[in-house]
Amino acid sequence: MRDVTIPDPNDRKKIMFYDTPKRHAQLKIRCQHDGMNQSQFLRMVVTGYIEGDTNIIEFINDCKEKYSIQGKVRRTKISKLQKDGQELSEKFALREDEIENIFDILENDI
Repeated sequence: MRDVTIPDPNDRKKIMFYDTPKRHAQLKIRCQHDGMNQSQFLRMVVTGYIEGDTNIIEFINDCKEKYSIQGKVRRTKISKLQKDGQELSEKFALREDEIENIFDILENDI
């Protein structure tokens, strides 16, 4: 994973969401326990999600099912497309930019 330092002040966006005071305190404690701050933690998770880290994607898929965020048919279709894309990239040893183009094409089929 790449560096999770603070982006250049001239080229950054603020990401914000709301949660309960209890969960906020729990997050601060867990981050402190693991030797990082909340921004570092969130940047790591966002980076893993964007880059398709299998652990994060699996967790997201579990949450989608648990909280009924997408219908089962759509989740299954997305999962199959992701698997097909991964198999193609392994089969043809594609470069990162080529892989992005394939996923864009597959995503448009949804």
